[in-house]
Amino acid sequence: MKKYILALDQGTTSSRAIIFDRDQNIVSVSQQEFKQYYPKSGWVEHDPLDIYASQSGVMNECIIKSGIHPDEIFSIGITNQRETTILWDKSTGRPIYNAIVWQCRRTAKICEELKEDKGFKEYVNDRTGLIIDAYFSGTKIKWILDNVPGVKERAKRGEILFGTVDTWLVWNMTKGKVHVTDYTNASRTMLFDIKNLCWDEKILNKLDIPKEILPEVHSSSEVYGTTNLSGTEIPIAGIAGDQQAAMFGQACFEKGQAKNTYGTGCFLLTNTGEKFCKSKNGLLTTIGIGLEGRINYAIEGSVFVGGAVIQWLRDNVRLFTEAKDSEYFATKVKDTGGVYMVPAFTGLGAPHWDMYARGAIVGITRGTGRCEMIRAALESIAYQSKDVLDAMVADTGVKIKELRVDGGASKNDFLMQFQSDILGIKLSRPKINETTALGAAYLAGLATNVWNDIDDIRTCLLYTSDAADE
Repeated sequence: MKKYILALDQGTTSSRAIIFDRDQNIVSVSQQEFKQYYPKSGWVEHDPLDIYASQSGVMNECIIKSGIHPDEIFSIGITNQRETTILWDKSTGRPIYNAIVWQCRRTAKICEELKEDKGFKEYVNDRTGLIIDAYFSGTKIKWILDNVPGVKERAKRGEILFGTVDTWLVWNMTKGKVHVTDYTNASRTMLFDIKNLCWDEKILNKLDIPKEILPEVHSSSEVYGTTNLSGTEIPIAGIAGDQQAAMFGQACFEKGQAKNTYGTGCFLLTNTGEKFCKSKNGLLTTIGIGLEGRINYAIEGSVFVGGAVIQWLRDNVRLFTEAKDSEYFATKVKDTGGVYMVPAFTGLGAPHWDMYARGAIVGITRGTGRCEMIRAALESIAYQSKDVLDAMVADTGVKIKELRVDGGASKNDFLMQFQSDILGIKLSRPKINETTALGAAYLAGLATNVWNDIDDIRTCLLYTSDAADE
């Protein structure tokens, strides 16, 4: 008897697999980090083969650890790091270049040149809801086509395929039979018209990207194909970019509901319903979810470096050995002693959008020590999120009364309380912190009748009582 949903959560630094039962209980979890490549200053790459191998590995490990048989799994949901760009050979399946990660700033100059055309700049914002920035997939694709010998010609002959990470995973899991993405991931490419729900010919022509390389775009909850696990064909039935999956996993189904994910970066999304809300304050309009023939939009603010600043203090500066220790050291001092940190390691995202900004630490004195530095780093995450929330309120005209939080850094009680204090609102932390994977599981489960509708899901979601209060 089928009882379980398998969620694949392919992130920036690791691949994870989680098995849920119908009541949201986590049955099994597996995770594997993979190598990051930094070939030049501001450049970030992954090996696409590492991405698939690590995700496939944890998927199989998760099933084995659980003790369940694959024929007990209803379906598979996929959520993924967004914008990260992969091009591969259609016949061999071999990548033609490393994946260019969402954090990579190598195309900043291309973006500056594109923005000189004011009409095109406005057109991109109007059609895609995005701004022209190296963050998104469009200029990453252009860079690969322009810089890898022979690829552009092969792309025009239909020999090359493009995909964000979800597309790459599905293509491999279906043995090259299915080349798809969903509305949420397509909306992050800077190539997709989110009003008319199609690839935009004018933008493609401007960037000289052949339409032939692009995947089909589908809803976020449907059966796209099947993958074979130990002789059992299991439907792949849900896809959403990580932040939209987290919003869905947080049950932000109603207009005005908001969530913030404290992961490698911080990503704050507010559901704006079926209304395309164009930002005037440096935020992005994106597709929140595509479900049951309807599109829900969201307004989003992206902070490039959130929890990654703690990873940097651990791995590069070596101020502690485990990320969770940051909370202990931050609470050993009453304040930062006037130290402030701006962790703009890969530029500044919303609402400032400065591709050339770099990190800074100010206010250091002879008395500054490890604890002050760590506290300043944690506070920097909260300050950046406040910038985004303030812009969001200015755009929507609606005061947010509750912020639903998730992600690894949301487990840090000091950070959550400090965030609540400077925002003056309640923060709610779900009982299950794995909301990104849970969102993917919900989407797959809806498509395979595990849950009847979103009301069925809403009744399951529980929040802990230890959320931070204003």
